[in-house]
Amino acid sequence: LALAALMVLSPVGAARRPNVVLILTDDQDVVLGGMTPLKKTNALIAQMGITFLNAYVPSALCCPSRASILTGKYPHNHHVVNNTLEGNCSSKLWQKIQEPYTFPALLKNMCGYQTFFAGKYLNEYGAEDAGGVGHVPPGWSFWYALEKNSKYYNYTLSVNGKARKHGENYSVDYLTDVLANMSLDFLEYKSNFEPFFMMVSTPAPHSPWTAAPQYTKSFQNVSAPRNSNFNIHGKNKHWLIRQAKTPMTNSSIQFLDDAYRKRWQTLLSVDDLVEKLVKKLELNGELDNTYIFYTSDNGYHTGQFSLPIDKRQLYEFDIKVPLLVRGPGIKPNQTNKMLVANIDLGPTILDIAGYDLNKTQMDGMSLLPLLKGDKNVTWRSDFLVEYQGEGYNGSDPTCPGLGPGVTHCFPDCVCEDSYNNTYACVRTLSTSWDLQYCEFDDREVFVEVYNLTADPHQINNIAKTIDQEILEKMNYRLMMLQSCSGATCRTPGVFDPGYKFDPRLMFSNHGVPARRFSTRSL
Repeated sequence: LALAALMVLSPVGAARRPNVVLILTDDQDVVLGGMTPLKKTNALIAQMGITFLNAYVPSALCCPSRASILTGKYPHNHHVVNNTLEGNCSSKLWQKIQEPYTFPALLKNMCGYQTFFAGKYLNEYGAEDAGGVGHVPPGWSFWYALEKNSKYYNYTLSVNGKARKHGENYSVDYLTDVLANMSLDFLEYKSNFEPFFMMVSTPAPHSPWTAAPQYTKSFQNVSAPRNSNFNIHGKNKHWLIRQAKTPMTNSSIQFLDDAYRKRWQTLLSVDDLVEKLVKKLELNGELDNTYIFYTSDNGYHTGQFSLPIDKRQLYEFDIKVPLLVRGPGIKPNQTNKMLVANIDLGPTILDIAGYDLNKTQMDGMSLLPLLKGDKNVTWRSDFLVEYQGEGYNGSDPTCPGLGPGVTHCFPDCVCEDSYNNTYACVRTLSTSWDLQYCEFDDREVFVEVYNLTADPHQINNIAKTIDQEILEKMNYRLMMLQSCSGATCRTPGVFDPGYKFDPRLMFSNHGVPARRFSTRSL
């Protein structure tokens, strides 16, 4: 009897809280076939669990999106607006105000989880003006973070706050494989008396798209998809899209096809990483008690509307991402069409750990009811997308004729961003509407609206032809979401039964929308 009592009271005999693994790729699209190379990942996660078909990011850029994952908040609440220190990316202010309340910090400090991070954190992590690689964010038991942005060779890691430099020897330096090996070591030597959370953040398929040697000949016959918005003029769109040269030059198309192939090649090493992790969890007897999430920080485009390669834009190819989950209680080979976002990952993982979500200030929702197959859950029908364009007062040296404000320009002077490529959108997916409504913070106060049921590739901007009442309701809903926080970010959308709309609230005494963009100081 005494032995039985000890078994019940001991961690071995007690019902263990689930472990969680989050695998985050960098710039991996889903709209243009980004999951196609990942055969093992599909078999080991998607086919053994659930694929979310409508998973989005609230900002189509690395640092704001990653901050949303960590905090469970929209960019207007975590204040990371782009990839620069000035845009709050891994700044001292971010470290002071947001990092202590990220979901990993809560997992470690409030839930007793061992936490492990390996890979790319935030684009400006390691900057000397923000503490260098000696800064280890609160909430991490084991910290192996890449200094600055994605690389595959010749990089520096912060190993629990100590700099470790890597060279260009494939067998010991190729970053995706290094992350895999570090993860396996953690699983081998961690404590068996506490649940664990792992976040493995790969460089792939971000530029410079350096494949492992064994994969450099893969996909030789693959080229970027030639869908209906490839290499066409973005008529009736924001000026930044309209400035792209159409048709693209042969050299531009050859360049983006080459980039597309190389991106796929780098993902083959991610596929190997996933296989190694799953096999190790199985060998440890921990797979059945572990949730595994696979997603990306943003999508990507290769030639859509004649923009060569990048992200940042408001369209599906840039804001939609893969999201696969397997774990306890999740039935195999499922798909889910609910509208989900990466602000939901933090609440979901905290919910799995048993933390009271009412104690957080997160904007997202727990996916756990969807993972468990709850048919009675009330879910969102819209969410917010927001982005603050990068750019500065000076002209781009490669394209001085374009004037000040543009950035990320290609040799033929097609630019992927500008300071007034600043926009906010309501992305709606309800039983009756598949709609995107966007406003730009520029002199035109330019508006783009797309009915994705009729126009899935977002070719035709219907802002001037859609019903005026819908336009007014979407404008008001956008203003509401831009000022939301926590529970107010989860109120009924325009096409939900509980939605309330008072057009009198939209206008000031001058008949101009009273509030379009929230400009908050950092």
